[in-house]
Amino acid sequence: MLHMRQVTKVYRTELVETHALRSLDLHVADGEFVAVTGPSGSGKTTFLNIAGLLEEFTGGDYSLDGVDVKGLSDNARSKLRNEKIGFIFQGFNLIPDLNLFDNCDVPLRYRGMPAAERKLRIEDALGLVGLGSRIKHYPAELSGGQQQRAAIARALAGSPRLLLADEPTGNLDSQMARSVLELLEDINQQGTTIVMVTHDPELAARAQRNVHIVDGMATDLSVAPVLARAAHAETASL
Repeated sequence: MLHMRQVTKVYRTELVETHALRSLDLHVADGEFVAVTGPSGSGKTTFLNIAGLLEEFTGGDYSLDGVDVKGLSDNARSKLRNEKIGFIFQGFNLIPDLNLFDNCDVPLRYRGMPAAERKLRIEDALGLVGLGSRIKHYPAELSGGQQQRAAIARALAGSPRLLLADEPTGNLDSQMARSVLELLEDINQQGTTIVMVTHDPELAARAQRNVHIVDGMATDLSVAPVLARAAHAETASL
């Protein structure tokens, strides 16, 4: 699904080079739910922007659902992003002047989808997240948890292969956060691949796999202890 190998990202000015990612390796298989953690400034946001085709990388290789991303034109990147990826943001990013139906409709219109199919997809997505009765409500008329559910519905309406979530519970209280995470788990169990950036260790522990980014490099916390135990056992047998 998502394969990054030796991906680097360098921001350059006239005087300074900043290495946001340093030879980052990450492989996410179809249907996985992966949590990405790390301290502020570690490269999590840069990774997510590159994974979501919102930002280009400096070096390395990245393929998304079998498509080599390197060298794609802006139009090709936009098309791939719109067809393959759904985004969930901490700040919801709903358009305040549009009701829930129209918020979900915007990315589908961009794809050129027929009106009848858009309507069916939107009604199904809002129903799935428990907002079928709020389809004509505006974001300001909803609680924070409901707004995040609406944002999830907007992403799901496009039937994404990959769902990228950036601190999806960061603006919610613990009860609403638990509800949103349970919804993401249900979506994942239905086959959608999810990569979630979070600072909350309790949320990260609910994912199938944890990847920790520090200084622009990724460590798979699910694999590292296993490798360490194997290396220790091999040394002990010598």
